[in-house]
Amino acid sequence: MGGPLGLGTDLPAHVLELCTRAMDSAGVAMFVTGPRSAGMPLVWVNRAFERDTGFAAQDVVGRSPRALEALLAEPVEVDELRAAILAGREITHTVRARRRDGQPVWAQLSLSPILGPEGEVTHWVGVQVDVSDHLERYAAQVASLALERRERAVLDVVARSSDLLADLDQPYALRDITSLLAGYVVDWAGFYLNDDGLRFADGVDTSAPPSGRGQRHGRYTPGVGALGRPGIAETDALGDAAVTDESSPRPRLVDVPDRVQDLLDGRIEGPVELDLTAEFPQWSASGWLRRDLEHRLSRLARRPRAVTVTAVPGRRRILGLLVSCGDEDTTGPRGVDTEARESVRTLLQVIARRAGTAIDNVRLYAREHRLAETLQRAMLPEQADVTGLDVWTYYAPNSEHAQVGGDWYDVLQITPDVVGLVIGDVVGHDVEAAAAMGQLRSVVRSYAYELTTPGPVLDRVDQLVQGMRIPRSASLVYAALTRPDATDTEDAWRIEYSRAGHLPPLLLREGTVTQLDDAGGALVGFGGRTRSTGEVSLRPGDTLVFYTDGLIERRDRALRVGLDALVAASAAVTAVDAAGVGEELLSRLADAPEDDVALVVVRIPDPVGDATAVVLSPRSRRWLLPSEPASIGRARHAVVRTCQAWGVKDSANAELVVSELVANGVLHGWGHLALRLFDTGDGIRVEVEDSNPAPPVPTDGHANRMGGFGMQIVERLADWGWRPTASGKLVWATLRPQSAARQA
Repeated sequence: MGGPLGLGTDLPAHVLELCTRAMDSAGVAMFVTGPRSAGMPLVWVNRAFERDTGFAAQDVVGRSPRALEALLAEPVEVDELRAAILAGREITHTVRARRRDGQPVWAQLSLSPILGPEGEVTHWVGVQVDVSDHLERYAAQVASLALERRERAVLDVVARSSDLLADLDQPYALRDITSLLAGYVVDWAGFYLNDDGLRFADGVDTSAPPSGRGQRHGRYTPGVGALGRPGIAETDALGDAAVTDESSPRPRLVDVPDRVQDLLDGRIEGPVELDLTAEFPQWSASGWLRRDLEHRLSRLARRPRAVTVTAVPGRRRILGLLVSCGDEDTTGPRGVDTEARESVRTLLQVIARRAGTAIDNVRLYAREHRLAETLQRAMLPEQADVTGLDVWTYYAPNSEHAQVGGDWYDVLQITPDVVGLVIGDVVGHDVEAAAAMGQLRSVVRSYAYELTTPGPVLDRVDQLVQGMRIPRSASLVYAALTRPDATDTEDAWRIEYSRAGHLPPLLLREGTVTQLDDAGGALVGFGGRTRSTGEVSLRPGDTLVFYTDGLIERRDRALRVGLDALVAASAAVTAVDAAGVGEELLSRLADAPEDDVALVVVRIPDPVGDATAVVLSPRSRRWLLPSEPASIGRARHAVVRTCQAWGVKDSANAELVVSELVANGVLHGWGHLALRLFDTGDGIRVEVEDSNPAPPVPTDGHANRMGGFGMQIVERLADWGWRPTASGKLVWATLRPQSAARQA
């Protein structure tokens, strides 16, 4: 092809002819050019060159290779070749070129100089190997490895997002999940939850999880374009474009399909593509979401024209949306592109489903928790003060069970001279346990008012429980305290009691502890014989302690050991008020309860002995009060007794501040009130917690205004403030010294 080479060698003619035929018959493309000074004309090409490039020998021999240079796809490749030729050095380079018919081809090109006798470059010999198949296989391997890495990243995202969804109490759990997605597979992602309308969410409010219902998607501001951009027509109340020029057309945006709302309503499965350049009715889910995304995506270097919207499904309804963009920008061979995009879509759907299940679990748990907590609080007694007795009650659920349990207590003023005390424990920590507790509480109350004597009361309770078939077993103690005859100076308080499988009450008297373990029997509903009644006479200064097993039961010790610890702690009590006795016991025994704790302390005051007693109990008290006007008086009496026990002579200011704070909670709050009292050393600190999250607001005097004046009194006597809590708010006040309060 192209005639003899004319290479100027000293080889014999037949060998030279053999070399020429061999090069011409070689399977790889070869060519020879002249020197650079002559413009490097092609002087010879073989048949493989003609086959691979599509150029015949007569078309290129004798011509400059510039025509071939134009076929190189990348200009940088031309520059590198020219630099090597200029330096007279050998070069091997993989280039992307095109055949004469335009078909792309990858080739490995090698150019080597042929030197003359004087060392000058007289010719260049080139070898061109088609490596398209090799590079395609290599590219496929690279794409496969990239796909494998992406799949591993997908599994990692799923695993890490599952860990985040396991703790939705973390306030930014959803934001952390979208940060994972944005770091791996998409440019941006965000969660929107539907709770009476869509809203962007960084986390889930576990106290008020989304309902998945509602279509009030944002608010429309008059005078602003419906899409929030200049030049976009406003829309009227129906969603049609509002026009000012009658000659301009009036498009009916109300007829535009709202696919986002269809996704929220479950009419389509999705995911759907939301066009960010389209117009939608202002009240539609698509329109509101498009406007919100315009603001949120404005920080991206390259703003997308569309986003992918994936439903976040719960068990029965769609709870929200997972919106993402950038998942279409995958690279690689065509088939791998599709596979990668499908992998991303699958990942988004998996994350959305898992998030929806986790949010739905929180929603269902919150609903059950509210139901059980309401039932539990309704069962707590709302007793008044008992004349002649110092009574303190306490109930705390195990933190793992979130205020849902079967422990209860009751204090009943049966007659003016008889006070009934009940403490019980139903097995379980759920709504059924709370319901069974409510039934038992009602039954015991009814028979206590009818019969009074504990043994017969429990007999009747056994009969009724067996007939009612209450599904949970329970234990309880019922006791009746009889007031002494005022005309008989030798008469004293007397307690009668009967136990149905419950731990014995304790009698604390002058440093000794007696277990009231008589009159025992089987659990409620399992009494096979007549219940007996125990009786003990009481003296001034005596203290009775009723409790449930949560106070002493621990996994790492026997119940008997826990009871011995309670007896030892009770023997060391020095408090001269019922609340102080309870605080001492709780501080020693209830540091980490593993079950619900109910505690009732009843003390017979001893005015003579209490005045000289040495008190070492913790200088803190707490009470749980119902949200009713009678609680204001109970709180005042509790503060007076506590100040007497602490030796605080002037308790008037503390009494007044507590009265105002509790009254404020009763008037403006709901649920039970938690009253706490602390002696800080610098003054008495009062804390009142209720379920209303709204803060207290002091008001100025006005003839037509009601409320707020109590906080003005508090301001004059104390430094006060408030803080939100998980269930409402807590208002605190630290009393100033008497001199400072008078100056204020």
